[in-house]
Amino acid sequence: MTVAKPLANGFPIGAVLLKEKVAAAISYGDHGTTYGGQPFVTQAAITVFDKIRKPGFLAEVSKKGENFKQVLRTKLSGNPHVKEVRGIGLIIGIELDVPATPLVNACLDAGVMVLTAGKGNVVRLVPPLIISEKELEYAADVIRDCLPALDVSAS
Repeated sequence: MTVAKPLANGFPIGAVLLKEKVAAAISYGDHGTTYGGQPFVTQAAITVFDKIRKPGFLAEVSKKGENFKQVLRTKLSGNPHVKEVRGIGLIIGIELDVPATPLVNACLDAGVMVLTAGKGNVVRLVPPLIISEKELEYAADVIRDCLPALDVSAS
């Protein structure tokens, strides 16, 4: 299995995970990567691992994700374009009945970066794991305030 970006919190790094049988069949230098071994990025990866291994950190991420989903459901309820808020941890999707691009652009203009996912009708939220509850509340307010962008595109 190959893994990359999250290892160093977005800095360019890559790694490959192998079963023992496969690892025994290759030697040093048989596998390379453009994003392997740079000292700064490797230190960033070590820092990420140290943070994630702290007791309770990932449980706190899960808690923040559940709270954020509930805040989004509350703040976005009543908008006819919002069909579902779903996700795991802090990887969250807001499914719409119209293309998400106008909302994504409005949020970006308002200072909150979100993406599209799926068939283009899902707003994808992937905030940093260390984000505060206050920042999540702010993001939910911005998304709510940008929802009228969907009405313009739907007409």
